[in-house]
Amino acid sequence: MQQITTLAFDLFDTLVTVESQSRHEAPVRLLNSLRIQGLPIDSDTFFPVYREVAQQFMEDARREGKETHNRFWISTTLQRLGHDIAPDDSRIAVAVEAYFSAFLDHAVPVPDTLEMLSALKGRYRLGLLSNLTHAPAARQILARLGMAPFFDVVLISGDLGYRKPHAHVFRHLIDAFAVPKEHIAFIGDDLDADIRGAQQAGLQPIWTVYARMRKALEAPGTMLPADLQPPPTVPTIASWHELLLLLDGASAPPDQGLVPTTQ
Repeated sequence: MQQITTLAFDLFDTLVTVESQSRHEAPVRLLNSLRIQGLPIDSDTFFPVYREVAQQFMEDARREGKETHNRFWISTTLQRLGHDIAPDDSRIAVAVEAYFSAFLDHAVPVPDTLEMLSALKGRYRLGLLSNLTHAPAARQILARLGMAPFFDVVLISGDLGYRKPHAHVFRHLIDAFAVPKEHIAFIGDDLDADIRGAQQAGLQPIWTVYARMRKALEAPGTMLPADLQPPPTVPTIASWHELLLLLDGASAPPDQGLVPTTQ
């Protein structure tokens, strides 16, 4: 690896994981919020339409690289169900906050994350670049888990209007740090958004597989096939201890799973 002066991290499944029950609770909290605000909506009618609408918005966002937002999903769903409510309606804003409250309640740090950030703060400039439609939720998670003070730069796709792997977000990261792109390492779990996106932008990617390995233990068979592994020049880590070893130029014992790279 070339001389690294700056480290940037993805958020979800990199620095934090979100417990599985949040994905069930979030839409229920959303629907309950709309009901409390006076909208007579049946769950059996709402959820199938909402899931279809959300999937279409996300597919469009991934294809075009432009970020979407949950308020459009909710408004479109309600309009299909006969409720003429615009995306900027205050009731939808309240429902969005209710939805993301489930993720706030169930987000937990990856083991040793605070210790790792503390060890690196001062040695490197630290940043975060995350894909999340609702930027305030990401910032609230960072604050709640005690991570916010470690970062010099925090960029969320919901603020930027584009999402990884679009070149725009990585250019914004480089500009925010005002350092040569070759001196920035980007650590993330998503092969396309994080690893290929960072590599195409000229950053040095590091692939973290902690969350992937955890999911594989919980649901065997979820690991990526060999042909979907990162390029051989991309280091792979499974713990923050391995990241520290990699940055120090050390080699981990074979049973720690570190895949060091000197290119």
